Amino acid sequence: MAVIYSDYSRARIGWFFGLSGWQLAVVAGSTMPVFWSVQAGAWISAVLFLALWATITVVTVTPVRGRSTFGWVAACLAFAAGGLAGWTRFRSKATRGQVDCLQEPDLPGALHAVQIHDGPPHGASFSRVAIIQNHAARTWAVTAAVVHPGIGLREIEERQRQGRGLSELLDMASQTGLVEEILLLVRTVPEDGAERDQWLARHRRPGGSPGARQVNDELQQTLTRASVRTESFVTVVIPEGRLGKAAKESGGGLEGRARVIYGVLGEIEAQLRGGLGMTSVTWLTSPELALASRTGFAPGDRAGIIDALGARHADPGVNADVPWAMAGPSGADPVARHYSHDAWNSVSSTIKLPVKGAAMGALLPVLTPTEPGERRSFLVAYPILSQSAAGRQSATSEWAADIGEELRVKAKVKQNAKARDEAEKVRRLDTKLARGNSLTRPYAVCTVTVPKTVRVSEFGRRLDGSVRRAGFAPLRLDLAQDVAFAASTVPLGVSLTRKAD
Repeated sequence: MAVIYSDYSRARIGWFFGLSGWQLAVVAGSTMPVFWSVQAGAWISAVLFLALWATITVVTVTPVRGRSTFGWVAACLAFAAGGLAGWTRFRSKATRGQVDCLQEPDLPGALHAVQIHDGPPHGASFSRVAIIQNHAARTWAVTAAVVHPGIGLREIEERQRQGRGLSELLDMASQTGLVEEILLLVRTVPEDGAERDQWLARHRRPGGSPGARQVNDELQQTLTRASVRTESFVTVVIPEGRLGKAAKESGGGLEGRARVIYGVLGEIEAQLRGGLGMTSVTWLTSPELALASRTGFAPGDRAGIIDALGARHADPGVNADVPWAMAGPSGADPVARHYSHDAWNSVSSTIKLPVKGAAMGALLPVLTPTEPGERRSFLVAYPILSQSAAGRQSATSEWAADIGEELRVKAKVKQNAKARDEAEKVRRLDTKLARGNSLTRPYAVCTVTVPKTVRVSEFGRRLDGSVRRAGFAPLRLDLAQDVAFAASTVPLGVSLTRKAD
């Protein structure tokens, strides 16, 4: 038996027969020429304007793959203008010989405004946690590498406990008044065998048995082809508007902000280890975050970096760090339906939550690669609304549900089961908020990355098939593949719901 969660509803409910305010304004405004023509007795013009009104209504009301027609036109024009002007094309400074500072990030697209700071010494090891500042979005973020044993073999009670732990984590983050978003990112990559190669080199004796050597070599090849490696990250995002006020009381500047962030991290880490059952939570330093960023853009570079780290144990003079100036791709080009970076192509899709509910652990097929060399990554984002914003949204949604229900009664239009269920969920939301629960609008993005030597469209279809097998509906993020890739693969706090200034 699986644990099913279905207590979620639409972010906004249209109060006039499902139409939102701007849709109603466009539909109502487009009827004015019809009435003017009828009043003037111009019946031919009235018929033409009526046909135009019907076209505008269909274009405005009917969504096409998650967007309105107006939204698609605006997005296509912006994408075409950016491509013609060369704004979307990225070439790193290293490829042009223009690197001035190795510690200055050189990243494409939505990551171009990211700056990495070394925080004050933290914890028993006095490590300097990397603090991510996004100048465009005006946010600060910190990323942790986490290890979770998984829930595949857990009992129902343990799954429910961890589900409550996630809810408590979001409630606690909301009560701090600082955290705006929590991002959970998982990358599943094929095993490259770098660690086992080093282990064999350290433990293999020169005079060993040839038979044992052959068995170990065959075992190495078999396990490498059949195994995958999972990397998990948790990113905490705090906006400058909330952090700046609290940082003034701690001395201001970067150190003041770091003190406030460290205080939040202590609460987050306690909940990750306790309620969610994480066995390891390690807040990444700047070199570790640069390594995670580089392997996000180029999964094949990991084996060489691991070899360098192993060689540094024998020779301290070996440089195994990845400078931030080279942590991004050498070149990147967004295409309408995929994202091209270095020698790799990536396809990203979002998923729609099913009406019947989502089961805990159902996303496993999405993270399972289908062929060697394929990398899957998955982001689950939890944007947390403040208590005041949550209260206003709850009141507005409840009012819209009541008005819509009354209009249907007056018009003698029967309300379907789907509309009744959404209205009931909205009315229960106010009760939950009154009891201290937080309000979040979660979304998920999944990405598949493959070498350019294979057809990325085929692996995009396989990714959509995996999403459907998991019980969800995929939606390709056309014209936004670069932002979707940055959010779902590189743990630097990029969000799809936050607009840059």
